[in-house]
Amino acid sequence: MLVNGPRWTRCCRAMLNSVHSVSRGTVGVRRTLLHPGSPATAGTSYRGKKDDTRLFTPIPIRPSPDDINVGAELTGALDKAEMLKVILKFSNRKEIKFLCLENGIDSNLQQQAFVSFRKYCLDTDALPADLHVVLSDILQGAGHVDDIFPYFLRHVKQIFPHLECMDDLKKISDLRQPANWYPSARGMNRKVIFHSGPTNSGKTYHAMERFLAAKSGVYCGPLKLLASEVYNKSNQRGTACDLVTGEERKFANPEGKPSAHVACTVEMTSINTPYEVAVIDEIQLLKDVGRGWAWTRAFLGLMAEEIHVCGEPGTADLLQKLCETTHESLEVRNYKRLTPLHIEEQALQTLDNVLPGDCIVCFSKNDIYAVSREIEARGKEVAVIYGGLPPGTKLAQAAKFNDPNNSCKVLVATDAIGMGLNLSIRRVIFYSMIKPTMNQKGEKEMDTISVSAALQIAGRAGRYGMKWEEGYVTTFKAEDLPTLKSILGQTPDPLTQAGLHPTADMIELYAYHLPNATLSNLMEIFVSLSTVDDSLYFMCNTEDFKFLAETIQHVPLPLRARYIFCCAPINRNMPFVCSMFLKYARRYSRNEPVTFDWLCNQCGWPFQLPRTIIDLVHLEAVFDVLDLYLWLSYRFPDLFPDEKLVRDIQRELDDIIQQGVFQITKLLKNSETAVSTNTPDEDSFVMRQKKSKYYREAGAGAGGTRGRLTERLLAQGLLTPAMLQELKQEWDQQAKRTGKGGGGADDEDDPFDGGKKGPGRRKGSRKMK
Repeated sequence: MLVNGPRWTRCCRAMLNSVHSVSRGTVGVRRTLLHPGSPATAGTSYRGKKDDTRLFTPIPIRPSPDDINVGAELTGALDKAEMLKVILKFSNRKEIKFLCLENGIDSNLQQQAFVSFRKYCLDTDALPADLHVVLSDILQGAGHVDDIFPYFLRHVKQIFPHLECMDDLKKISDLRQPANWYPSARGMNRKVIFHSGPTNSGKTYHAMERFLAAKSGVYCGPLKLLASEVYNKSNQRGTACDLVTGEERKFANPEGKPSAHVACTVEMTSINTPYEVAVIDEIQLLKDVGRGWAWTRAFLGLMAEEIHVCGEPGTADLLQKLCETTHESLEVRNYKRLTPLHIEEQALQTLDNVLPGDCIVCFSKNDIYAVSREIEARGKEVAVIYGGLPPGTKLAQAAKFNDPNNSCKVLVATDAIGMGLNLSIRRVIFYSMIKPTMNQKGEKEMDTISVSAALQIAGRAGRYGMKWEEGYVTTFKAEDLPTLKSILGQTPDPLTQAGLHPTADMIELYAYHLPNATLSNLMEIFVSLSTVDDSLYFMCNTEDFKFLAETIQHVPLPLRARYIFCCAPINRNMPFVCSMFLKYARRYSRNEPVTFDWLCNQCGWPFQLPRTIIDLVHLEAVFDVLDLYLWLSYRFPDLFPDEKLVRDIQRELDDIIQQGVFQITKLLKNSETAVSTNTPDEDSFVMRQKKSKYYREAGAGAGGTRGRLTERLLAQGLLTPAMLQELKQEWDQQAKRTGKGGGGADDEDDPFDGGKKGPGRRKGSRKMK
């Protein structure tokens, strides 16, 4: 009966089609996706890549080896060579390609789909019975190659699941009305006040006075330094204020009770807490290609009766338009610069002409190092500030420069001085007018400094209420001076767009529809399909996010945790930080706590004083690794449990980096000779003193042997009194052998001192050599 194929196979096919509800009649009618350009999609603008479908990769279909070949039982085995000819004929027909386009399968997907379908048919021993019967019919001359299309379409939807849910994906990534994302804020009658003015105009001062007088308030700033300054000043003024940054929480109340006022970095802004007054500083950073979304979120989402925003005048028009989308009015208060700023007629030309109060602004670390060394070679002390330095080091360098009794009168800095530091600068000197910038694609570009950045930096000269109340600005090179005059004579271009970024909830919805896509791929698809109101918004750069997502893609993590890891503030150009990021993720995936002991081993604690610039740069990277630990500790406290201990050694590292920066010229010389000017004994002595100071707690315990770290280790059960006594005896014996003095009861050093490795050792690791 099987040999008399055609009549029997027609009966079988009719039966199978009724079961699978797939027939030739559906061809050209079933459309899972409206083809771009059809009337239903006319007028819709999709931002992103033109050819969106190249972001989708096919999912391999793996047949089960246990499948029963029902088709072969019904119609017999298929001739693979003849079947290949049929499939090639099918894939080359123009009518089939047209039907593909009608079903949302463009030329890019078609190529991949035909290859996948051909491979599937030839490699699978047990094809689905309905497909097997159809192919058998065609091979016996009882069917047409077009009959394959419904089964091909079914296969394509299996390997490209987005075809079934493209409309849903586009709805999720519709970002045209972000104001509606914050219903609580929209339910309030908010008063929005824009304090508009240049640098040193007092705009932030007036906003902060309202903040301090309010019953409750939140300050949102671009930097930890600014948030810390507001936290300190508020508490000094008698207004209890907490500090919230990505890496730190501080409460004004000793018992940890939250205060009514909060100073935070803008990314940490709570949009679920009601306030009387909110202050959003440096509002022009709405345009920032990396972080602009955070200012947009704060401006649209804060639940405050009064929203005070401070920034450049060029932001006013954009804020007005944003307020129209929230149905709120905007009150603009204009301020003028409080001190005059003069552009000098002569460039500096030589570092011999550097004067007290000068700040030379460079846009690269190499220039920072070269200029610092040249100035100190002329017998003048220099303070150095750049973005990679820890906050404590920046403040120490600023204090050194500002101190009228300090011999340091010259500052060499990057544009990191543009905000966050109060500096007593008389004259700003642009060492160059070319500055590296990052475009929206995440690509580095070299271009003339923008009007906004030039005004921000130049405006740091002549600070109101400080030593120099008249400011001056010039360039180092004579040929740059006309460019500077031209730039400072302009007003910044008005802002036209505010940044947006997909939320974790949006990406989770994407993952639900595309369960086999990687997080990096999900983000790419989201950006590509996103619909944005170009007149008001742009999609922020996601390259850093995708880089981190690809770094940990092979690490098994829940999607939400993976997303949080990829939001970590990391400089991807620092290999050591990236490698530690990966190690953190691996330990998290294995549910292994990232302990203080493990971290010390990875980072090389105890830290040594830097001998060369390379050492200094590495210590800066280690500081960022500790920062990353603290950032993660507030999001995953169970697996990053030693926040207090890590913060302690971070303070120690900040001190060491400060010492390195204070003698930066010596580090530069050592980098050339690769020889330290300190003898090993001197280095060892300095480290011993620092470690002793770190461990020691004045007046604690008999003989001072139980310093703050020892007490913590005892409290955590990582150290027992018996282990402590044993370690003390070992240390005493080693000290006698080396002839470096005893460690008796009157010695103030912690027993962990004396050249041993770090604390935090668990049982079984008592001996530390």
